[in-house]
Amino acid sequence: MSRHPEVKWAERSDKVYLTVLLPDAKNVKVNLEPEGTFDFSATAGTENSLYELKLDLHDKVNVEESKINTGVRSIFCVLEKAEQKWWNKLLSGDGKAPHYVKVDWDKWMDEDDDGQDKVNLGGMDFSNFAGMDGMDGMGGMGGMGDGMDDEFDDSDEEGQEAEKAGEIEHAQAETSSEAKPETAPSS
Repeated sequence: MSRHPEVKWAERSDKVYLTVLLPDAKNVKVNLEPEGTFDFSATAGTENSLYELKLDLHDKVNVEESKINTGVRSIFCVLEKAEQKWWNKLLSGDGKAPHYVKVDWDKWMDEDDDGQDKVNLGGMDFSNFAGMDGMDGMGGMGGMGDGMDDEFDDSDEEGQEAEKAGEIEHAQAETSSEAKPETAPSS
C-alpha cells in the first residue's frame, strides 16, 4: 500500500509552485499532463516505502514550460499555467483538498500583490519596518504614556538611574535591619 507525501502549494497569475516534501526520495517519477493532471511516485525511508500522489489541478498547464527540481529534502515544481489567471483553489472539483495538501505560506502571494518583486527572507517581510520612528504608535501599553521618546532619551543617564535605584534599595534594607524588633509583652 502506498503513502501520500505532504504537498505545499502557492500560486501566481502565471504559475503554480508545488513542493513535495519527501526527504531522501529515490526513483522519483513525475508526470504532468496538459489537462492539469500531476502524477508523482517515489520511494523513501529506511524501508523504501512507496509514496504516490495524483492531483487533478484546477485548470490546464503548459507542460513544456514547467520545471521540476529534485532536491535532497523535497521535489520542487514550477508549473506554468496555460492561461494567465488566478485559480481560486489548487484542485478541480468541489470537495475539500486532502489533508496532505497545504498552502505554502513562505511562497504565498495574494492576487493584489502580483507583479511586485519581493525577496524571500524566510517568510518575513521587512518592508513594514522602513518608516517606524520609535514606538509612538503603541497605544494601550499601560503606564507607558504617549510620546515615549520624550520620557526616555538615549543617554548614559540610564546607568546612573539604575545605580540610584540600587542605592535606595540598599538604604531601605539597612534601615529595616537597624530597626529593633518590638517584642510582645510576656504574660
